[in-house]
Amino acid sequence: MDFPVSLDSYQRVRLPSSLFFLTHLLLLLQPGEMHSEEVRVVGHGEPILAHVGDEVEFSCHLSPYRDAERMEILWFRSQASDVVHLYRERQEFYGQQMAQFQNRTELITDEIADGSVTLRLHPVVPADEGPYGCRFVSSDFTGEAVWELEVAGLGSDPHISLEGFKQGGIQLRCSSSGWYPKPQSQWRDHQGRCLPPETEVIVKDAQGLFSLETSVVVQGGAHSNVSCSIQNPLLGQKKEFVVQIADVFLPGTSPWKRAFLGTLVGTLLLLALLPTLALYFFRKQRRSQEKLKKQAEKDKGKLTEELDWRRAEGQAEWRAAQQHAVDVTLDPGSAHPSLEVSEDGKSVSSRRMAPGSAAGDPQRFSGQTCVLSRERFSAGRHYWEVHVGRRSRWFLGACLAAVPRAGQARLSPAGGYWVMGLWNGCEYFVLDPHRVALTMRVPPRCVGILLDCEAGKLSFFNVSNGSHIFTFTDTFSGTLCAYFRPRAHDGSEHPDPLTICPLPVREKCVPEEEDSDTWLQPYEPSDPALAMW
Repeated sequence: MDFPVSLDSYQRVRLPSSLFFLTHLLLLLQPGEMHSEEVRVVGHGEPILAHVGDEVEFSCHLSPYRDAERMEILWFRSQASDVVHLYRERQEFYGQQMAQFQNRTELITDEIADGSVTLRLHPVVPADEGPYGCRFVSSDFTGEAVWELEVAGLGSDPHISLEGFKQGGIQLRCSSSGWYPKPQSQWRDHQGRCLPPETEVIVKDAQGLFSLETSVVVQGGAHSNVSCSIQNPLLGQKKEFVVQIADVFLPGTSPWKRAFLGTLVGTLLLLALLPTLALYFFRKQRRSQEKLKKQAEKDKGKLTEELDWRRAEGQAEWRAAQQHAVDVTLDPGSAHPSLEVSEDGKSVSSRRMAPGSAAGDPQRFSGQTCVLSRERFSAGRHYWEVHVGRRSRWFLGACLAAVPRAGQARLSPAGGYWVMGLWNGCEYFVLDPHRVALTMRVPPRCVGILLDCEAGKLSFFNVSNGSHIFTFTDTFSGTLCAYFRPRAHDGSEHPDPLTICPLPVREKCVPEEEDSDTWLQPYEPSDPALAMW
């Protein structure tokens, strides 16, 4: 049987059901009901430096950690439409990838269940320099992080050629290729004085690398060593070639010119004396070679003595620093949630952080994966040593006790940080305030740190051979404490913890099984394997 129903009665029946649906929809859309904490994307806190021809890794993760396996993850250049790599729901899509990145990217998803992914780019070319970013997109979240990639290339060794005589002197030409960014050249005489170049041409090739060619005219009196050096302004490294020129080869003073004129009027006499002259010049060349050999041995001896003196001075400074050794322990209350501090407070290592376990304590770092010491320093001298093992990334040093604990920070003196860092297993550097590359002949497995509050100095030492590495000089505006950052996303084959060494240190800081690297041992004069250093 059909029942008549009017439109008014139908609206009266449907209205309560619609109100019920809208009410529940508004409740579901309230942010506080969906997530108890805001999700954000964390990328690189500092610019990344990569060398031409090497590979570079772009790491991003969610904080707090959550599964990103079914999310859309996009790596891009300056804008989202410039696609470097695209991942969506367990698949990689290459159709929208920019042409310059095709066949050069590799996605690492070993920790994607924890919200952490890494994109590997290889080989690095100059055109890769510039801004990058990563974006995570899901049904209820969108976030991104951006950073800068700096590219540097150290070119070939300079080559000097003799072009001939010009303007009463000798013209030398110096050339080198494979540099990035644009290199700087400099001619110097044997006294270290700058020589103005006659010409300088810098050309950029199809790969974006720079080739340089410069020339100089060496006049009489500028004899002995003449050097051509080419420097990379970003790395602060240079390559140099030295050539030795004697006045005997310069026009106007050359006896060969007078001898040539003499041959025009005394050809017969010269033919008669030719055997005697040949023997004379042969003996003269032999004596000159012997003289040069003796001079080279003498210069080598002086250089060896100077190097020995510098090593002895550095080791004496390190041993003097050990006299101010203090007992340093880690403060677990300041540690980032992804770090694990040992019960004795002497070591810290990275761990996998469970989703939803982000820090809520204002004294705990939430942006930097670091931990501070319990001890506070405001006066006197204080020395401690940290075993870094074979980790490929870490930061050590000191910072103001009152630095902000939330968010990222630039690890430079302007921000209250005086630290030394290692990146990619071989790039040692400090920020003072800009990036300053450090050269290590012996990779440190244990680093010594001396804080002199009154002098405003913080010094780093390589305990592996007792050498001095670098010293900050500044005015400390407050109380300081030791700073440790093992880097949560190390990715190395040796994820050793950062360990505070017991003092006094006369042995290896932390035993390493089957380690044949003699550089891990602190320098001792009685050790014959290290005596030459």
